[in-house]
Amino acid sequence: MRNKQEVHLKEWQGQEEAAEQMLPLLGQLYRERNIVCTVYGRSVVHSTTIDILKAHRFARLIIDEELSTHKTLPIVEALCRLDLSPARIDIGKLAVGFENRKDGADLTAYLQAELSGINTGRQPILDEPRDVVLYGFGRIGRLLVRLLVEKSGSGEKLRLRAAVVRKAGADDLVKRASLLRRDSIHGQFNGIITVDEEENAIIANGTMIRIIYADAPEQVDYAAFGIKNAILIDNTGKWRDREGLSRHLQNKGIDKVILTAPGKGDIPNVVAGVNNELIVDHETIFSAASCTTNAIVPVLQAVHNRFGIQHGHVETCHSYTNDQNLIDNYHKGSRRGRSAPLNMVITETGAAKAVAKVIPDLAGKLTGNAIRVPTPNVSLAILNLGLGQETSVKELNNYLRDCSLNSPLQNQIEYVVSPEVVSSDFVGSRAAGVVDSLATIVQGNRCVLYVWYDNEFGYSCQVIRMVQKMAGIELPVLPD
Repeated sequence: MRNKQEVHLKEWQGQEEAAEQMLPLLGQLYRERNIVCTVYGRSVVHSTTIDILKAHRFARLIIDEELSTHKTLPIVEALCRLDLSPARIDIGKLAVGFENRKDGADLTAYLQAELSGINTGRQPILDEPRDVVLYGFGRIGRLLVRLLVEKSGSGEKLRLRAAVVRKAGADDLVKRASLLRRDSIHGQFNGIITVDEEENAIIANGTMIRIIYADAPEQVDYAAFGIKNAILIDNTGKWRDREGLSRHLQNKGIDKVILTAPGKGDIPNVVAGVNNELIVDHETIFSAASCTTNAIVPVLQAVHNRFGIQHGHVETCHSYTNDQNLIDNYHKGSRRGRSAPLNMVITETGAAKAVAKVIPDLAGKLTGNAIRVPTPNVSLAILNLGLGQETSVKELNNYLRDCSLNSPLQNQIEYVVSPEVVSSDFVGSRAAGVVDSLATIVQGNRCVLYVWYDNEFGYSCQVIRMVQKMAGIELPVLPD
């Protein structure tokens, strides 16, 4: 027994040591060359030792065996010796590919061949960093700050410049910094936050975010702060039509506007990864749709592509939001006045209709409803679909698993195999939606899919993917 205990401990310590050696190298590749290292799609940038080990453990779902950090460490070390341009590089796939090579090439020769397209010397992603401004600093706004700061890299990509808010009191700046630093759901900010009162700014991991006070878009002079050609993300939801959102564009310094809510009228509703073709240069106002739309559309698109969706119903069990009351009180919406932490509340959702704006083939084929439930974050969409052909649980699940790993939708769709997962396990999920494979039901040409989604953080990740697309930041993904 003692020998077996020692074997397990020594194996763990060896894996841990290799992961520890990776940490500074992964940071160096990211800061100096904008190389994002992943392990079968999971980023290991800004990771802890345990995060790296977990990413390697995840790989067993794909390659049916454990992936050792002893195999990926030499890959990372070799990457540091190459003269690479910015890219997303999967060190897990490279490690497995090198182990299975048939030509006998050494590691350097193997990597030079696999990465020949980017082994061309360091190159800037953009000619100059693209400015980003947040209009609003609520739940989504603060999560966008976390993501933008995390993705700053060498500082030549997206550059968060300011957040526009209404001043709430004499201690406004300090309180907003505190809300960014500590979050009851998403935990502590991963880094250091300070306040520069002279500049009325929050400094987050070296990124200076000016807090600009204004009661309306027209009151802000962005040029006075050196902000130009900026993408403004309106996360207040106050204006949802073109007329209202166009008020932001009256200011010098703002070039594009993104609404973090469903847009009205002719505003393009974009679900990142699905209908990116709507992001065109001549358009200035976009909607990032809703969290639920982002969660269900990638899965619906994948299923429709393979099996054809004839009709269906979408039911969402959605966590309560700030729009509801903590205790019973007047509310202009039906039922929403009842205490959110104490009740399940039937309400409407526009997600089913919004799907048609993203996937025109499904227009008129879906109905939808929602139940607000007494949890503060993470929601569940239940997709009850009639398909154009018969299938089985195994075929449908295997297809969605492959979509989550090796398809253009791999950033949007995640896949989980566990009989024990519950909603809190998906706090911090970066996917638009996570297919709970063990809950899948199939009967002939009918299926029921359960899709978890972090309606705050997962949605914010989708917004950032949209911003990156608009800014022209699309890193090649290697190996092919």
